[in-house]
Amino acid sequence: MTEYAGPVFDADNHYYEALDAFTRHLDPRLGPRCVQWCDIDGRKYQVVGGRVSRVVTNPTFDPIAKAGAMHEYFRGNPDGRNPLEFLREREPIRPEYRDRDARVRVIKEQGLEGSWMFPTLGMLYEELLLPDVEAFTLTFTAFNRWVEEDWGFDYQDTIYAAPYFSLADPRWAVSELEWAIDKGARLIVMRPAAQFTANGPRTPGSPEFDPFWARVQEAGLTVVVHAGDSGYSGNGYFDDKFTANFSGQNMGPTIKMLQFERAVFDFLASLVFDRFFTRFPGIRLASVENGSEFLPDLFRKLRSQHRRIPGFFPEDPTETFKRNVWINPFWEDDPYEIADLMGTDRVIFGSDWPHIEGMPHPRDYEVELKEFDQDAQRLILHDNAVELTELAPR
Repeated sequence: MTEYAGPVFDADNHYYEALDAFTRHLDPRLGPRCVQWCDIDGRKYQVVGGRVSRVVTNPTFDPIAKAGAMHEYFRGNPDGRNPLEFLREREPIRPEYRDRDARVRVIKEQGLEGSWMFPTLGMLYEELLLPDVEAFTLTFTAFNRWVEEDWGFDYQDTIYAAPYFSLADPRWAVSELEWAIDKGARLIVMRPAAQFTANGPRTPGSPEFDPFWARVQEAGLTVVVHAGDSGYSGNGYFDDKFTANFSGQNMGPTIKMLQFERAVFDFLASLVFDRFFTRFPGIRLASVENGSEFLPDLFRKLRSQHRRIPGFFPEDPTETFKRNVWINPFWEDDPYEIADLMGTDRVIFGSDWPHIEGMPHPRDYEVELKEFDQDAQRLILHDNAVELTELAPR
């Protein structure tokens, strides 16, 4: 066992959106179509695309559960506690959850070199806005201006926030990408889902999106596919209106809990089947907060298709995949299995801090890598993410 002594870069941090994150740069007249606040029974909720969003119990985030509050639950709940017990302790929202200067200080106190920064609510609202594509573009144009204004795409060489993207409107995506590049973005983020355009759903690797991907490759940004609301249906196995938020309404397991990694499985498989990385060999894609247990089965499926359709892929598609994709396992996943499949140079660490299902302290993860040697630990904990943070134009 080797105790790690090197630098750490966290590839999965989150902010809790300011109350005006979606509205500061949005014409108030568009609120009913895009995002606005409402009061219901004395509580504040956001109305998104004309529908009250209850996906987050308290979208003001004040008070908020402590960082990593569900850590022991996701470790397997060894003490057999009721899940609600983990969330009973709340605290006023901390400055570092919304203020970038406070966050920089905390990042340094945590012993980190820097971090990628992603939305909380922002990963959930695309699904609620569609199929009104224009409402989506208006909302996320405004949201991305807030991200750049409050967090910055490269703040003090420490915080690297990602603007949110979808290909629902390909022309908007290209225009928004040019704006992000001009503002110094190092990475962009999108949800793992089919791209629902005005002409219907499309795979993310559909040729109609090639101008966008060509510009991503030319600029050398990293594409982060981060877990969010991917719009998956329960197909009758569970109530699609129910949000698993440990509210006490349904404490037992449902098929929805087994569906989480299906979205990224489909997204990545679709890119391979579209021979996306053959067309765009310079694009670097990082899967963040999607877990990694899906990977062995995905590799089996890719190799199976390679054998069944000889000549379709120019090489074993898993080899193409390993050149262009980086995987961030859940902290409770087996990192050794994923390193065996991908190589230690394609595994990245992300703590999900300060979300309740993440780590109480980002560097708590180091013990999960104790069987790796120092070089492998440094790749996973630092070097791989730092490399992805640097632009690699092609």
